[in-house]
Amino acid sequence: MLPDQPHATDAATAGQEPAAASRKRPRPGERRVQIMQALAQMLEQPGGERVTTAALAARLQVSEAALYRHFASKAQMFEGLIDFIESSVFGLVNQINEGEQDGRARAARIVAMVLQFGERNPGMARVMVGDALVHEHERLQQRMNQLFDKLEAALRQGLREGAAQDGGALTPDADAQVTAAVLTAFVAGRLQRFARSGFRRLPSDKLEACIARML
Repeated sequence: MLPDQPHATDAATAGQEPAAASRKRPRPGERRVQIMQALAQMLEQPGGERVTTAALAARLQVSEAALYRHFASKAQMFEGLIDFIESSVFGLVNQINEGEQDGRARAARIVAMVLQFGERNPGMARVMVGDALVHEHERLQQRMNQLFDKLEAALRQGLREGAAQDGGALTPDADAQVTAAVLTAFVAGRLQRFARSGFRRLPSDKLEACIARML
């Protein structure tokens, strides 16, 4: 989830008047994060309707104009969530690549990590599979498609290295390409099932056995 924000100082602390606390403004950048947090939380409602800026502003108890002081459009708010997803997922992919030498084990850990990320962040999972992007700007879905393309490339690299380490595959590049495509489709399918089941069917269900079967 997006990083927690510091709590406002309690108006009841010694020497501070409630009126002064009520005038306290968010620090630079804090309001942007609050807006994205609220958007992600609204997306966590199973079967929720399309999020509108009016509903988002009401949740934050601000005007729609206040939202647009921080984001030029609702599409930019979604892009903020996508930026968070990309940096989180591929930051962890890099950690796995650095810490795991076995190529197949690396691919398995990447698949598990992405599914666990979606399970822990249901609103983000809806963005990842595009459910939350229906009727939004087309470029948002294109960015999520690119994320899965990058994920497939990371899996393919690990599987190719794993085949080279084993030395038993006659066509390591082709095998890696096919298996990476299957794993990526599995990730997308698990996340989509999670979102469309109202977050009841968990992506991590029998995960180790499924990955072992595919690898």
